[in-house]
Amino acid sequence: MSAASGQTTLDPVVAKLTTLGLEHPALVLPELVEQAARDDLSPLAFLDLLLTSQLERKDERRITTMLKLSGLPPGKTLEAFDWGFQPKADRRQIETLATCSYLREKTNVLFLGPPGVGKRHLATALGVTAIKNGFSVAHFVLDDLMHVLKADAATPPARLRARRYFNCGLLIIDEIGFRPLDRIEANLFFRLVSTRYERGSMLLTSNKHMRDWPEIFAGDEILTTAILDCLLHHVAVVHIDGQSYRLRELGALLSPTREGARAETTRSV
Repeated sequence: MSAASGQTTLDPVVAKLTTLGLEHPALVLPELVEQAARDDLSPLAFLDLLLTSQLERKDERRITTMLKLSGLPPGKTLEAFDWGFQPKADRRQIETLATCSYLREKTNVLFLGPPGVGKRHLATALGVTAIKNGFSVAHFVLDDLMHVLKADAATPPARLRARRYFNCGLLIIDEIGFRPLDRIEANLFFRLVSTRYERGSMLLTSNKHMRDWPEIFAGDEILTTAILDCLLHHVAVVHIDGQSYRLRELGALLSPTREGARAETTRSV
């Protein structure tokens, strides 16, 4: 059978698949028919191959959509993390978290360490992994989240549960500790944490040790204790204490300038 006659034979099937909204199987049908003939697949195996192609395409679209809705920074995956530069990061612990068992158990995750050590990268990568495993994710820098919480301050808790930051499977809050919250903000943060308690996981990154968290939450030790009580009841703590990626990149950028300055000094002498 020629390619032209084969395509003509497939045209009615392609048309039916398109009418049913199965555009991807319609697109790949000629290729799958060739594969079935080459591998001598049974009709049932061919049907499974066709349906698998549709399911894979559907999942790709779901992941793409959920990544856009999540607010996650792009390009940060576990595969892209430089473990060699950051040997103090517990790779085994991160890989265990990447199984997403903590999400099924409604456990929280807390990344602690100085700025630039990869907390955001790993938090984002775990968010990407969660989406690929079927969980909904919302990512916020703390300052941005505060704007949203203030706008919703008068909304009854029952209605707040429709908000993405309340009903997602994983809420990632980045940059806790870069500035102190005032009392209103601290109370709004507590309302968020207490409402999500044992309903959904939270993943937080902070450059402050937990003993210093009262400084973040309006200097209120009682409120801070209540927040930590909710967060730490079911928690995995990831400590990273290593070199700063950003300082390394800055050093690389400055190196040519320094070499040029040395050369200029030598010529002057």
